[in-house]
Amino acid sequence: MKTRSWTHGPRIAVTACLLLALAACSSGPVRRVSEPAARLQQLTVNADGSWTAQVRLENYSSIPMRFDSFDLALQADGQEAGALRASPALNIGPESADVVEARVLPAAAAKLAAADALAAGRSMPYALAGTVVATPDESTRPRTFDVERKSALSPAPGLPGVLR
Repeated sequence: MKTRSWTHGPRIAVTACLLLALAACSSGPVRRVSEPAARLQQLTVNADGSWTAQVRLENYSSIPMRFDSFDLALQADGQEAGALRASPALNIGPESADVVEARVLPAAAAKLAAADALAAGRSMPYALAGTVVATPDESTRPRTFDVERKSALSPAPGLPGVLR
């Protein structure tokens, strides 16, 4: 009876594992460009009647993007407030976010809606609609993305005139 030598078995298994590891490394990470989002992080009612909005720009892509500009129509409690515009030229990493400030002199009906929400201590619904222009990493061509967002802001405790 012949006995088999199992000395080749471990070598084959190690070689197969190394080849699989090399094959997994060759494809690299997936480069996905997803539509960004914009939302209000905070809205401050200033003494002069203007508002300072902290707009949170969210990059859902797997690559960094440069956020060149945004132009967003703002509604406060169903009332047209005005446009939030900025050109931050801000680089935001993959699956990350950053905040940009924009000022607006709101329409009278929107001012009343915010004042009522702050005085009553209740939340204020808002809507954003417009465009965000962003350039994916390693690209020279900016892309325009349509953005729509509906949410609400609530009075920030201890911070008069601030909705978050």
